[in-house]
Amino acid sequence: MSIALSSTDSALVARIRRAIRDIPGFPAPGILFRDVTPMLGDGQLFREVTDAMAAPFLHASITHVAGVESRGFILGAPVAQALGVGFIPIRKKGKLPGPTVARRYGLEYGADVLEMHCDACPRGSRVLIVDDVLATGGTAAASAELVQEVSASVTGFSFLAALDALKGEARLEHFDVRTLLRL
Repeated sequence: MSIALSSTDSALVARIRRAIRDIPGFPAPGILFRDVTPMLGDGQLFREVTDAMAAPFLHASITHVAGVESRGFILGAPVAQALGVGFIPIRKKGKLPGPTVARRYGLEYGADVLEMHCDACPRGSRVLIVDDVLATGGTAAASAELVQEVSASVTGFSFLAALDALKGEARLEHFDVRTLLRL
């Protein structure tokens, strides 16, 4: 199930749209990169965004928030604080010390590997996965598989934005997926 945040103020959505800049041809030719750094530079807007990303999950008994490298770290850590829960970094291959679980996944411009610590959360934990943009869904699906491999459950996903043309939500159809805006 995919739901745009119905309680999100339209003025907030408009401010977010204005703060995201498009960078054509990055990181590869033919890709239109959505740069969220201008939004991050506005302290008030950044706070409102992370509060809005956390809001649908305030009463979902979340135990951990997993943020996907790298902008998912930036958004996920304050979402975890808003929910009063721990934070789990999901990183690119070779960036975490100690034993990890790994998943290979496809991007719209290639493939990569994500890893998470084997002991990132106890068995039965309820994890919210946070990232900035949902594109093809490959990164999100791989992140869910990592969480499930350590015997935790994915309670939902919270994204700043979804790129409708890439249909990433189709890969997450069995999860509660929330987005602040559609691009």
